[in-house]
Amino acid sequence: MNKLFITTALTASLAAGAVSAQERIRWQVPMAFASTLTALGDTMPWVADQLRAVSGGNIDMRVAEPGAVIPALSIFENVSDGNIDAGYSWMGYEWGTVPAAALFGATPFGAESTDFLAWMTHHGGQELLEETFHPYNVHPVSCGTISPETAGWFREEMNTVGDLEGLRFRAAGVGGEIFQEFGMSVTILPGGELYQALETGTLDGTEFSLPTVDEQLGFYQVADYLYLPGWHQPSTNQFLYVNLDVWNGLEDQTRAMIETTCMAANAYSIARAEALQGAVITSFEERGTNVRTYSDEQIAAFWEATQTVMERNSEADEMFGRVYESQMAFLDELRPWKEMGYLPRDWRTRIGE
Repeated sequence: MNKLFITTALTASLAAGAVSAQERIRWQVPMAFASTLTALGDTMPWVADQLRAVSGGNIDMRVAEPGAVIPALSIFENVSDGNIDAGYSWMGYEWGTVPAAALFGATPFGAESTDFLAWMTHHGGQELLEETFHPYNVHPVSCGTISPETAGWFREEMNTVGDLEGLRFRAAGVGGEIFQEFGMSVTILPGGELYQALETGTLDGTEFSLPTVDEQLGFYQVADYLYLPGWHQPSTNQFLYVNLDVWNGLEDQTRAMIETTCMAANAYSIARAEALQGAVITSFEERGTNVRTYSDEQIAAFWEATQTVMERNSEADEMFGRVYESQMAFLDELRPWKEMGYLPRDWRTRIGE
């Protein structure tokens, strides 16, 4: 038997041994959003499929619909307590317990999806994320980011910020606190309850997600006015929450496969989100929805209220302040590139096209 054959056979044997030695994990992964919701809820099932494929079935994450295992908004606490190995959610839901969580979920007037990923991976975001969540025995993995939310569906027209006063409105995260600055009565409800709340008048308005998701939930049937842009949530960032003890017990190879697949999920989700929104905005208008953009005066008022809320929360919670300062410093550094490196979004209008 020649040396080349022996060497080749030994290499193949070692490779086969390495593959067969890969650890096997079986996790049930409850989600905060239904898997039927485009880009918002179907990213984690895509991640699970990809992980099964690249691991040869050794990494098996079986997603569970909201409420099937635990309540939709209790994923963080159940992962923290070790009741489940992992879960998938929007991070802003945790901000009552972990104030800085809201800024990883979405920052009003803050980072869009690509900016957020740049900050997370190259400007200290990941380190701040781990410093924020590891004390709660949770290791979050960035695993999906999508385009801005709509700014709100309303039963009546909102000509000035004064029209917001007294309205019953659904909102989440820091945006909800900012809306309260305008005298709105803000509550948080799961997406599946919003249609009925609007239809019956329990709510006067709501924000929830992308235009495609809002369409799936039927808001255009029970609210005549849609407002843009989504200043309160310029990106929606979702995370795979893993119990920290479980994460630390994984092999390096398994952790790398999960992290790499979740990074791919960020690209998948933002591409999917961006691909679909233009057509659905047009369809809303064709079906009679009054699509409006907030005036410069309204946007200025929202910005001023945002500064008030951010200063208040930064003073109340050190980590919130550190994360917000880090994000804003990066966006300030990025501004020359964003303002000069890209065509203005309204360039066609500016040149009369």
